[in-house]
Amino acid sequence: MTKPEAKRSGVAAVNVAGKCATAAEQVNNGLVDPDCPGQSVPSKAKVMKQTSKESLQRRNTECEVYDDGTNTFFWRAHTLTVLFILTCALVYVTLLEETPQDTAYNTKRGIIASILVFLCFGVTQAKDGPFTRPHPAYWRFWLCVSVVYELFLIFILFQTVHDGRHFMKYIDPKLGVPLPERGYGGNCLIYDPGNTTDPFHNIWDKMDGFVPAHFLGWYIKTLVIRDWWMCMIISVMFEFLEYSLEHQLPNFSECWWDHWIMDVLVCNGLGIYCGMKTLAWLSMKPYQWQGLWNIPTYKGKIKRIAFQFTPYSWVKFEWKPASNLRRWLTVLGIIFVFLLAELNTFYLKFVLWMPPEHYLVLLRLVFFVNVGGVAMREIYDFIGDPKFHKKLGQQAWLVVAITVTEFLIVVKYDPNTIMLPIPFFIMQCWFLGILLIVTWTLWRFFIRNVSVQ
Repeated sequence: MTKPEAKRSGVAAVNVAGKCATAAEQVNNGLVDPDCPGQSVPSKAKVMKQTSKESLQRRNTECEVYDDGTNTFFWRAHTLTVLFILTCALVYVTLLEETPQDTAYNTKRGIIASILVFLCFGVTQAKDGPFTRPHPAYWRFWLCVSVVYELFLIFILFQTVHDGRHFMKYIDPKLGVPLPERGYGGNCLIYDPGNTTDPFHNIWDKMDGFVPAHFLGWYIKTLVIRDWWMCMIISVMFEFLEYSLEHQLPNFSECWWDHWIMDVLVCNGLGIYCGMKTLAWLSMKPYQWQGLWNIPTYKGKIKRIAFQFTPYSWVKFEWKPASNLRRWLTVLGIIFVFLLAELNTFYLKFVLWMPPEHYLVLLRLVFFVNVGGVAMREIYDFIGDPKFHKKLGQQAWLVVAITVTEFLIVVKYDPNTIMLPIPFFIMQCWFLGILLIVTWTLWRFFIRNVSVQ
């Protein structure tokens, strides 16, 4: 055999081996290579049936989108423009501005400038997430804010309790002062006959800023979770947590009707209902996108601008927690993280001495509103499409890390409050509930599956 013939034979052997190596991919496409002897593959009908079933399930949860593909100035990255503006700002500070002689002021300004430079880098260079409306840069911004917030929490975690609370004074001089907690318990009569001037004063006393906050919060949480059952479970479970922990925080002490009527039924229930109605509208509306300058009428242009702040497309979440162990554990983890983040809201302001109406408390809630939806979508894709999403999304990773870090700050800054013994009968109730969950899990995913086989 001549050398060229040997080379051709080697190439042919490699081609056959390559075909056999990619047999699995060919089977997934409904093809079987006849040149691979002894190839053991599933039947074509079975593979096509499984593939079509997965595709049908995905199509049932995703809406159809039409986009004319218009790519205007609004959608470009503008990396050079941002870099030029940033450089000009730094040149101005360096050459034209006189540096103040106040060390504390310069330290604050330097930290803020460092954060802004990082945000400029992230907004232009960070990896895009699953959302594109109103603009991908908007979601890249909140991803970078998540990194900054996590680094801030880590810094606070590594300080002493005194230094950490004193550091909050650099953010706002009004902070760093112990604050009394407001209790909502006490006189729980809905109608107080002893007060002739205003017998319903107990109800009006409970009507503070938290009432609309409860409604708006649960409306947004419903848009994030996109499941009625999970929302109701989290809502009811948090009320049980308030019952269980009212010996630690007076803020958790509420009247029974405040727990179950005002919170669960009125505020939370109404928010969940409105959220589910919005979800139904988002899942049914047509998603047809046209470039702004391609729309002939001014009314159409205004409508297009308004709809820029709605989702680009819609995915209906079907969690199906009982379908397999992976989904079941994921749903339990989501509920646990949600409840822990809710508790952190109350415990953080308690240990860091922040009044409930302080703007930092509100900024934290705004932060979670913006990052929660992205994180939940990434988690849903991670458990629903493991072939295309082989690792947990970046925003979901940061949200979990932030929630855990917040809780660790609470544990470090006030361990005495956290370690106050829970009443015995409450411990019995929680132990029974956990035991029931573990027992059902073992029966559903282990014992039942073995008996069926």
